[in-house]
Amino acid sequence: MTATRPAEFTGPGILPLQSLPAHDARALTQGGAQALIVLNDSVYNLRITRAGKLILTK
Repeated sequence: MTATRPAEFTGPGILPLQSLPAHDARALTQGGAQALIVLNDSVYNLRITRAGKLILTK
């Protein structure tokens, strides 16, 4: 399910969108199309497609 409207981000334990940190995907990839993101002991690949969409894979 993809949430596309701010109303879908409401509920207990959900922070308002304004209070969440925002990161530019182009900055994360340093102008390229891919970046590695590490969480705990796992490495994820963030990719920007030619259509301008983001894909995050493990």
